[in-house]
Formats: sequence, C-alpha cells, structure tokens
Amino acid sequence: MFELISSKIEGCFEIRPKVHNDSRGKFVKTFHYDWFAREGLNTKWYEDYYSVSKRDVIRGLHFQVPPHDHEKLVYCVSGNVFDVVVDIRNGSPTYGMAINFHLSSDAGNMVYVPRGLAHGFCSLTNDSVVAYKVSTVHSPMHDRGVLWSSVNVDWPVSFPVISERDSKFPRLVDLISEFDFYRNNG
Repeated sequence: MFELISSKIEGCFEIRPKVHNDSRGKFVKTFHYDWFAREGLNTKWYEDYYSVSKRDVIRGLHFQVPPHDHEKLVYCVSGNVFDVVVDIRNGSPTYGMAINFHLSSDAGNMVYVPRGLAHGFCSLTNDSVVAYKVSTVHSPMHDRGVLWSSVNVDWPVSFPVISERDSKFPRLVDLISEFDFYRNNG
C-alpha cells in the first residue's frame, strides 16, 4: 500500500504510495487509517489545506507551538516542490538540522512531519498545488516560523518570492523553541 522511508530526523518520514496509472491518468491513495495506525503515525486529522504557488515561491518555514502543535502530512497534487523540514526540538540530537524532499504529483510521495519541526517548500513549477493534513486546528496565536534563509539549505532558487510575514520570522539561531524532544519522544 505504502512504503515508509526513514529520514535523518527522528519521526520524519517520506511515504511513497502506489501510483496507479492508466490511459485515463492516475489514482493515488494518500491516507489509510489501518496502515498509519500500524506504523505508529497519526490517524486523527482535524484540518486539510492546499496552497497554489507560482514558480520560485518559498512558503515557510512554519509551525504551531504547544498546546496547538501538530503533525502534518504534506504532498504535491500538481507540479513539483522542494520540501524542507527543520528540527526545532530542544534536546534533539538533530536540533537545527534541515532536510529536504522532492515532492511531485508524478511520484505521489508525501512527507510526514512530526510535532516540533518547522516546514516549508519552494515551488519548482508554476501552479504547484501542495496539500496538507494537520492534527490540530489552526490557531493564529500559536502560529510561528523560522526565517527560510537562516537554515542550512541549498534552496533551488536565486530570487525567491517570499511573503512579508515569512520574511519577518526570526533566524534559526535566534529562535527560542517551545518544543522538548524528550517530552515528546519518551
């Protein structure tokens, strides 16, 4: 049904579904309760979103702080994106580490983002559509971010398009994280 691929950051996975192609197009299953439960992943999603981004747009790096922190399941419905997660959990052996994934509608692959990671992406095509499932309801008072250019990532764009909000996030070195790796990971 799915292939679960570990990353260098504990709790963060790439999920590769079976993509069914035929003369009509393709069909991709993005969630199956029993499989997610068996793998120890979140199965309770409270909101779904999608964004449409032009080429060279960077969105992020976003997260919500406790008690409204959440897991995310992110995938690209149309186009291609360079997806990035950053570990911001105090005490984590990978604190500050950024890793990236190439998400595409052709591959149908997804990223499972645990609590305590900042998330963002760069659109590699015009009209990239990225869908997100989140395990808590959006809370503007708990919404935060890390400045995209302050993490160790080789972004695939020379002149990114950034929102005013995202351009004002604190740098990673200035972030006062509200996440505790050991509280969330035993």
